[in-house]
Amino acid sequence: MLQTKEISYAHSPSFKVSDIHLEMKKGEIVSLIGPNGSGKSTVLRLISRLLKPETGEVVLNGKDIHTLDSIEVARQLAMLPQTHDHFIDITVRELVEFGRHPHRKWFERASAEDEDIIDWALDVTHLKEYEYRMLHSLSGGERQRAWIAMAITQRTNLLLLDEPTTYLDIAHQLEVMELIEQLNAQYEMTIVMVLHDINQAAKYSHRLIAMKDGAICFDGIPQCVLCPEMFQQIFSIEVDIFQNGDKPYFTPVRRLLHANY
Repeated sequence: MLQTKEISYAHSPSFKVSDIHLEMKKGEIVSLIGPNGSGKSTVLRLISRLLKPETGEVVLNGKDIHTLDSIEVARQLAMLPQTHDHFIDITVRELVEFGRHPHRKWFERASAEDEDIIDWALDVTHLKEYEYRMLHSLSGGERQRAWIAMAITQRTNLLLLDEPTTYLDIAHQLEVMELIEQLNAQYEMTIVMVLHDINQAAKYSHRLIAMKDGAICFDGIPQCVLCPEMFQQIFSIEVDIFQNGDKPYFTPVRRLLHANY
């Protein structure tokens, strides 16, 4: 569905992501984890076409993503960046309607099909009762659900999320993560996201990709990636690892001496 072929990109003179080879399969939830500055968000922006790799290529449904026009890309993937303007003077429904723009000409009004899809997105994200509320009047978790509703009205099978739970309290974090899990389970949506909370990434993801210094160091199911070696190499910490059902979770024990990040 989505593949990168040895892509590289210099973010600055002192930092570069190098030789990134990934393959995202239909129906996966994949989380990119790693310390700050490891290249997670850069990789997400590369695979969404917000950045162009200096070498290599990103392949979306069999085609080099940079040979496709913006409208065609928007019909195949939806990207939700980390930061949004929560104070724009707009209702929730008006925000969600923006997700239909790739499917109609700029001068066309929303069709009956568009309205049905907007209603569907509001229902899925449990925002129907807030559709005429101003966006800035919502709580953090409600606003994040509104932005996700906008993204899924594009009706793509691929959703990219950059730190979707940042700045949310734990209850709203779980609210967003459960919505992501629901979108994947009910609609077979492939989801690739950057997460800082490693326990949440392990709980809600089929696959984890751990990065450091612009390179992929570990890639696999949570049971394999959450291991002492990964935490030592990527985060320079020692941890205790436990099992909760079929998913692992960890608690930190101590930082290793001579940590190098």
